[in-house]
Amino acid sequence: MRARALVAGGLAAVLLTGCAQSVDPIERLGKKAAQRVGSYGPDGPGGESRADGRPYRHWGLLAPLQAPPRVAVRAAVRRGGLLPVVRRVGTSDKVVFLTYDDGAERDPRFVDMVRELRLPVSMFLTDSVVGPGYGHFARLQSVGASIQNHTLDHSALRGLPYAGQRAEICGQQEKVRSRFGIRPRLFRPPYGTYDRTTLRAAADCGLSAVVLWSVSLEGGAPRRPLRAGDIVSVASGEASGPTLTERTTTVLREIERRGLTVGRLEDYL
Repeated sequence: MRARALVAGGLAAVLLTGCAQSVDPIERLGKKAAQRVGSYGPDGPGGESRADGRPYRHWGLLAPLQAPPRVAVRAAVRRGGLLPVVRRVGTSDKVVFLTYDDGAERDPRFVDMVRELRLPVSMFLTDSVVGPGYGHFARLQSVGASIQNHTLDHSALRGLPYAGQRAEICGQQEKVRSRFGIRPRLFRPPYGTYDRTTLRAAADCGLSAVVLWSVSLEGGAPRRPLRAGDIVSVASGEASGPTLTERTTTVLREIERRGLTVGRLEDYL
């Protein structure tokens, strides 16, 4: 009887261990631990995530990304009671900012890229586009991506009455709060179109700045040479085209060629 009890106990332990291993690895690590995984260079913490200790090579880069400068959080300045509209950041720091819209693409390798390279990307999410995919963006948030507001339904806002614009913007604020436990500070209007009513509604929904972009991609590459302070819009791609990870690699190579690195947009606004 004693032997049977020991065998049964051992089987139970194996079964329980198997269940624990099926849990998402990011959930097992926990948010803070996951954020520590990866590094800017071969000697940084977490560089051991690749066999040669140089994760940047795995992602097609020739050298590690430089760490961005440490900056104090800067409050966006309102003028005339309206939110500021930011197309590029006025800074002498050699940084650009990577932003992604909608949430249509859920490339699992992109989560690994953000984690291993510690990319401070900003995700502007639309509820009707993300659909059931919020879990993917929770994983991105857990490895350092920021989650921002891109409306509930991706409606063109300019010309809509205040009530309609407020419903789109505030509605997504509540969706993000319920899903991620945060309220976004930054708002990107769909198609980059807005009016004074948009700025008023966004302010009333608790946002601090309207963020557009100064550079977009064409064929996966920036339309013009990158400069310090550029806000890069990495738009959703075609199903048959390069993946989100591949397009990001192309941008990162250009960033390195220009002697720049990736900054956290929220640190500058």
